[in-house]
Amino acid sequence: MAANNRRMSGKKGAQVGSGGQRRRGLEGKGPTPPAEARKGHKKNRIANAKAKQVQRRAPVVRGRGGKGTSEMVVGRNPVVEALREGVPAVTLYVQQFIDNDERVREALQLVAERGGVHLMEAPRPELDRMTNGLNHQGLVLQVPPYEYAHAEDLANAAYDKGEDPLIVALDGVTDPRNLGAIVRSVSAFGGHGVLVPERRAAGMTAGAWKTSAGTAARTPVARATNLTRALEAYKKAGIAIVGLAADGEAELGELAALEGPVVIVVGSEGKGLSRLVGETCDFRVRIPMPGGAESLNAGVAAGVVLYEAARKRS
Repeated sequence: MAANNRRMSGKKGAQVGSGGQRRRGLEGKGPTPPAEARKGHKKNRIANAKAKQVQRRAPVVRGRGGKGTSEMVVGRNPVVEALREGVPAVTLYVQQFIDNDERVREALQLVAERGGVHLMEAPRPELDRMTNGLNHQGLVLQVPPYEYAHAEDLANAAYDKGEDPLIVALDGVTDPRNLGAIVRSVSAFGGHGVLVPERRAAGMTAGAWKTSAGTAARTPVARATNLTRALEAYKKAGIAIVGLAADGEAELGELAALEGPVVIVVGSEGKGLSRLVGETCDFRVRIPMPGGAESLNAGVAAGVVLYEAARKRS
């Protein structure tokens, strides 16, 4: 009997259920993913290779450096507008399988006409990473770092032309559009450049380039580590420092210093000149405003003074 039990114990008895595995195995797995997403597929390998290539070339969205920052213009309308205005560009990144509307076609056409701009195709996740998740709409334009001049270069360029320096320095102006407008005014009225602080100030971004209407290509912008020291160096070189202030002691039309070598210092619209910069100025001048306005936009104020300086020099 024991032998029979041993033989019977070897027979297959009740088994643990499958837990629905067979039933689930018969269920569908959803739509087949595109070839680019299927591991091992040729198109997947191509997409991965392109993504790695973009990653090697893609700059950070923001950073610091002596040559300014590398910037990304993001979105279809901003990219097209930047290309129309001649903003310098290194690479135009286009999302794979993008909907080809008028803006995309115009961006591609502008890049082709300009020449010298790389055209890169990249998968959407890579563009998301490059732009820190911004709504890029499939178009990203890489703007190269701006090559800032040195403060002394602005004065030297004027003397090389046999002219008295006419320079605008910005103190606390943080809006790139104001910087671009001032660059445009400096170019229009025969100035020799713009000086900005390295920190807490607007830089030559794509927005500044656009507002300058192309004049940034021929009007240098210098950057100073310390604006006060840079102004003091100008003073030692015999250049007058004129600060704009609503409570200035002199009125714009009466200031003879605009006829010679001069640096015009423009403060922020809200706070005006900082204390140290104000103390460094040789003159503090006010713009008469019979209409009763308390202050002017920094770009407008600079344009008014530059016009007066050009009028006195003519």
